[in-house]
Amino acid sequence: MSETGGPQGLTQVLTPGEHEAADSRRPRVAVVFGGRSSEHGVSCVTAAGVMQAIDPARWEVVPIGITPTGRWVLTGEEPKRWQIEAGALPRVQDDEGPAVLVPLEVDGSGLTVLEPGEVPRLLGRVDVVFPVLHGPFGEDGTIQGLLELADIRYVGSGVLASAASMDKHYMKVLLEGAGLPVGPYTVVRPRDWERHAERVREDIEELGYPVFVKPARAGSSIGISKVERAEDLDAAIEAARLHDPKVIVEAMVTGREIECAVLESADGGAPATSLPGEIRVLGDHDFYDFEAKYLDEASVQLSCPADLSDTVVRQVRDLAARAFEAMGCEGLARVDFFVTPDGAVIVNEINTMPGFTPFSMYPRMWEQTGLSYPDLVDRLLTLALRRRTGLR
Repeated sequence: MSETGGPQGLTQVLTPGEHEAADSRRPRVAVVFGGRSSEHGVSCVTAAGVMQAIDPARWEVVPIGITPTGRWVLTGEEPKRWQIEAGALPRVQDDEGPAVLVPLEVDGSGLTVLEPGEVPRLLGRVDVVFPVLHGPFGEDGTIQGLLELADIRYVGSGVLASAASMDKHYMKVLLEGAGLPVGPYTVVRPRDWERHAERVREDIEELGYPVFVKPARAGSSIGISKVERAEDLDAAIEAARLHDPKVIVEAMVTGREIECAVLESADGGAPATSLPGEIRVLGDHDFYDFEAKYLDEASVQLSCPADLSDTVVRQVRDLAARAFEAMGCEGLARVDFFVTPDGAVIVNEINTMPGFTPFSMYPRMWEQTGLSYPDLVDRLLTLALRRRTGLR
């Protein structure tokens, strides 16, 4: 992949031999998906896209689903099983396949498969894990810590970057500390809401209505409410607290919703950034909510590249790369912005495991920048194979 097409930082050509093991066998990739979060179904859909994109001539795929109760199971390799059908998101069932045990010690014997009435059998070692998990118990540093314990290489950011990026409160603290522009907000901690609710309401009043009330550690717009008046605030906070006891309330920023994809450099240089894309919400949706994202495609218009001036494009790409490095990200991330009518660019949030179906914004932005979906997946797996294990 060359710089032709404009992806900043994509300077190194990746050849098939780069990630071949010494014995010429195909590296084994465990695609892990599902999980315990409310974004379980979204993760399954992402896994379908990734498994379809992986080149079977270069990689051996081991699909592992995690049920909503946390059971790891070896699933079938047919990606169509994990696509949206009739508007319903897929779900990993307890009887999907045999249980899988993950090693917790360094240099362990690899994955073990447990089938009822059978002697446990070794599935063998995996070379890299692609954890396409969204939300808590997957995108927040938890599975990353599990894989670190066993010295297993994986795609994406490490424990700290994953945890901090998942927490919208600490994400904003770190971005502000690095000198990046973020919008006005306030944090509603559990004890503050339970003991000093009136003070919390006063702090939110200072932001000015409307505001967006969000679970601090959730994604895919789950649990988010747009609040137009003070009378509706309490209900919105309680709705967010169903997903996370800590809530963040953000002042509404009037502007266009712009996104930029970031990809770790193959040669140790600055991260690559894509051409920006834009989201326009149509129809009856007040904002880019869960239904608009995944179940009502007709209500959303995704434009890439976004119709922006060259100056704003450069600013978006520069801030995206700076946000990636400020959070200590690895592999990939999507950075979301607001571009106001006067041309100001404000960082909204960073997502370390963005939606990754072929129709998701992250791969679409790279497609427009000159990197195809299969090549993007291959690039991420190759980067993961190179990452250091052991002491971080």
